[in-house]
Amino acid sequence: MKPLTHEWIAKAEGDFAIVERENRVRKNPSHDGVCFHAQQCAEKYLKARLCEADIRFGKIHDLQALLELVLPVEPLWESSRADLAFLSDFAIHYRYPGESATRATALQARNLCRAFRKVARQAFRLD
Repeated sequence: MKPLTHEWIAKAEGDFAIVERENRVRKNPSHDGVCFHAQQCAEKYLKARLCEADIRFGKIHDLQALLELVLPVEPLWESSRADLAFLSDFAIHYRYPGESATRATALQARNLCRAFRKVARQAFRLD
């Protein structure tokens, strides 16, 4: 594995740790944070795969656009399209006043993040 790919994965795992930790908090949980970091975890795994395959990508947070770039090397990731579409909005949603995530939304984001993380880690032969 390329060193930069490894760094992307480490960053993704950091986001995943925040998702898991924040979902266990009972006093003042940040549902917004869970949603944001779930999106970030998926984004960084997509970028890790692109990096490993030498596929260039810009500064983009749209998970569906990143998925389109990944599909030539990971066609089975197509099955994650709907989940990634749901998570993609959280790069921006809930980061500013006006809207806040609910516990139910945060749990759904966590579950979709877990599912995509599993797919991505299998592709990298991790765990």
